[in-house]
Amino acid sequence: MVTGLTAWLTYSANLLVTAMVAVSFGSYASTMFTDDSAVWVKIFAALLIVAMTLLNVSGSTYVARAQSVIVYVVLTTLVVFAIATLLNMDPSLLDPSGYPSRREITSSVALTFFAFLGFGVVTFTAKDLPSPSTQLPKAMFLALGIATVVYVAIALGVFGTLSVEKVVSSGPTALAVAAQPVLGRVGYWMMSVTALFSTAGATNAGLYPATGLCDRLAETGQFPPVMARRVGGRMPMGLLIMAAAGVVLVLGFNLTAIASIGSAVALLIFMLVTAAHLRVRSETGAHLWLLILAIGTAGIAFLTFVTTTLVDEPTSAVALVVIFALSLGLELWWWRARRTGTPVGGRPDESAGR
Repeated sequence: MVTGLTAWLTYSANLLVTAMVAVSFGSYASTMFTDDSAVWVKIFAALLIVAMTLLNVSGSTYVARAQSVIVYVVLTTLVVFAIATLLNMDPSLLDPSGYPSRREITSSVALTFFAFLGFGVVTFTAKDLPSPSTQLPKAMFLALGIATVVYVAIALGVFGTLSVEKVVSSGPTALAVAAQPVLGRVGYWMMSVTALFSTAGATNAGLYPATGLCDRLAETGQFPPVMARRVGGRMPMGLLIMAAAGVVLVLGFNLTAIASIGSAVALLIFMLVTAAHLRVRSETGAHLWLLILAIGTAGIAFLTFVTTTLVDEPTSAVALVVIFALSLGLELWWWRARRTGTPVGGRPDESAGR
């Protein structure tokens, strides 16, 4: 049941983060092409989710090609941005005397964890790799290493170029605003276009693992068989449900108010999965001290984040409880359906592999 709860949390967190990233795409697209109204933000976000869903339905080959193009464009531009801003930054803007409290810093670090959620679900793409046992570890370490270096360089470049107040007031377009003092108006548009590519790629990457996740968990009985069915023999139900829910979220809710929830759920998932790893460490060869360190550090970040959120963002705290309760409710419902033999959208043999 704990495994099932974690699986539903993973699905829910991936859905929420994907919707949030799509809203970021909508913010940039609305700023660039329209009057920057909230309505256009939602429209662009919903259209992106629909477009990326159709791309995923077309097959993993097309997804991989599209994602490769996006990654090369984004990575090249971000490297140029990082180098340009680091070479021209004002070190006084990074003066520690202007830092917030340690509690706020720890809480803000927790916010970054949703960006790493994709590294966890990437394992569900193993079915598309020729040699997952050798390729997955290399890909994980390379991806983590490259992303971490780029993230840190961009953070230093942004806060070495703009004041904290300016970054906050710039909102989701802070990267484009930070590029303008160094690269001029061209830099602003270059980073805006890059942001469109980046958020589109992140939305695509958020939707892509849904099929493998649902297929595998339906095969093992953790998800109902309906989650692995193919509509029209081609469209994965798990992907379609995630896409439909994502469209409902971006059109019907203010995701900015609960933007931090993706990170909180991600931290919770990381702790649960690592705790489960303790039971099978003899099979994986993992170091006990490293697993304990991972649980401890993630736990500290999670508790600090939750306590800070309860005070500063009660709406996010309520949303966190709702997501957890919904995931638990789904698991209890499916657990009871399994015990009573109630059919849920198909037979077990209709799950993965079709």
